[in-house]
Amino acid sequence: MNKARVSIVRAYNYDYAEIHAAVVRGIELIGGLAGVVPAGSKVFVKINHISPPSPPEKGIVTHPVFVEAVLACLKEAGADITVGDDISSSAGDGFRVSGFRQMCQRANVRLVNLREAGFVEVECHGHFLEKVYLARAMLDADVIVNLPKLKTHSLCVLTCGVKNLYGVIPSGLRQRLHGEYTKCENFSQMLVDIFSAVKPQLNIVDGIVAMEGEGPAAGSLRPMGVILASRDAVALDAVSARIIGLDPMDVDTTRYAHERGLGVGRLEDIEVVGERVEDVSVPDFKLPAGAARTLSRIVPHSLVRFAVDRLFIRPSVVESRCTGCAECEKICPSGAISVSGKKARINHAICLQCMCCHEVCRFNAIKPRQSIVGRMVQSLTRTLRRLLPTGI
Repeated sequence: MNKARVSIVRAYNYDYAEIHAAVVRGIELIGGLAGVVPAGSKVFVKINHISPPSPPEKGIVTHPVFVEAVLACLKEAGADITVGDDISSSAGDGFRVSGFRQMCQRANVRLVNLREAGFVEVECHGHFLEKVYLARAMLDADVIVNLPKLKTHSLCVLTCGVKNLYGVIPSGLRQRLHGEYTKCENFSQMLVDIFSAVKPQLNIVDGIVAMEGEGPAAGSLRPMGVILASRDAVALDAVSARIIGLDPMDVDTTRYAHERGLGVGRLEDIEVVGERVEDVSVPDFKLPAGAARTLSRIVPHSLVRFAVDRLFIRPSVVESRCTGCAECEKICPSGAISVSGKKARINHAICLQCMCCHEVCRFNAIKPRQSIVGRMVQSLTRTLRRLLPTGI
């Protein structure tokens, strides 16, 4: 069996020349563009641009300079390029806030808000989803290039290649699915359902500056200095997980995609080229509180399983930071959030703990809070990560 190939190349700054050279090398290490992007092909480039918009220095979006370097490679291959994501249009031009509008004008490529181009219902025959609406701009393309940002995620631990494709469905559907699949395991299976209907041909991750802690929008920035590339998004996620100290099989999206034959998730079946994983790994990378759930698969002790089964994480408002912008109220799928007196209030009786509010807040005013049992389990997880040579 041919191994999936993932390249790791160093790039330390968001300098165009440095990134372009690294991207060129990373693509060459996995076989080049010739077999992926035929001249004249229509290429859709999926960026990570979660709403509300934010400037690139906050580390929430795929950095536009990184994307610009990738676009140059695609243009050299003769591609007809469209860049896009589904973003809120209620606050003006979000792409201008992030710098993507200016960059795409500079690069002379199309930039689309997916909701403006429309969506098409397609079959996916997934674990949960039989059909799903996908972006027309993506379906019209011959080749899909996936450009995620390396970040933690408060609900599914890691957001990278597979998770980034969640943005190709309508925002209203994303909100509904968050409400329906509130457990990490079910949410991850649903994400893999969507991934099964998309399956990008090329994946390149912006790991120059990653986000650790409570990502994907409220974590801390962590310089990593890496760019990863692969034709296999699952393999890309597996190597990314290992770099930040996780067993890839403890990331549910990677494990389920591997089990369903949608990619390679086991490190022994992946050929890593370029830099070695151990040379770029960050052993003290801060994981989100939800990562403590992985302990139940590592330590099969009944007491630990009892504790993890009772682990819960719920959002809590930090009033001193809350501006009353109401973005959390708009996105909450259960209607658990209201804004009064310019402060958000959460009704925990109907809160689904989906963490959408945490993801959308740009003021770090909503924090995941753990139960006492949860904090004990997370502390034990950190200890085991230091002690076990393979990491967890």
